[in-house]
Amino acid sequence: METLQLAMSPLLLTIKIAAISTFFVAILGILIAYLLAKREFTGRWLADVLVTLPLVLPPTVTGYILVILLGKNGVIGSVFTKITGNGILFTWQAAAIAAFVVSLPLMVKTATSAIGAVDRSVEEAACILGRSEFETALFITLPLAKKGIIAGCVLSFARAVGEFGATLMVAGNIQGKTSTMPLSIYGAYQVGNNELANLLVIILIAISLVTIAATSKLGER
Repeated sequence: METLQLAMSPLLLTIKIAAISTFFVAILGILIAYLLAKREFTGRWLADVLVTLPLVLPPTVTGYILVILLGKNGVIGSVFTKITGNGILFTWQAAAIAAFVVSLPLMVKTATSAIGAVDRSVEEAACILGRSEFETALFITLPLAKKGIIAGCVLSFARAVGEFGATLMVAGNIQGKTSTMPLSIYGAYQVGNNELANLLVIILIAISLVTIAATSKLGER
């Protein structure tokens, strides 16, 4: 029972961070995916590379870049400090930003493929019938690509749940404040609390299995 209580705090914090991250990933990811799939513009390849970069960079490199950006003298950190009076590093908000950055590429790649696969003749027919590009995207393109978009959201949520390296650098491993499930597993292992580590590992494996099953189902339908 005591182990279960110890596991609840990182579990709830991880779900909170992953849910917030996935919400913003879905909004920005769909917008970027639509532009990459449907528009030709100068620097398109560069935008694609920059979005994909966190997917291939070592987590410590991503974390280091975020530390620079989120520090009190950084672009994001300075604005946050002026608004709130406090720094953003070593807070759950920093952990959410790290989760957002590392999971965004999964959303963009999945959604771009789904949106790009939508039959252009259907979109053109909607435009001929008087629909604007925004209305066509909202009522035609995105609904037809919804399976890929949902799959992207599921994968992004799972990636946010499992984020470790970048989160450790920008948020630390503060018990009850920034200690997510992956960080708690690391901390429990270090102090020899194998019971807690085993429980959290089982929970993360269960979440991963559900993610794989959900993504496979969406692919089959």
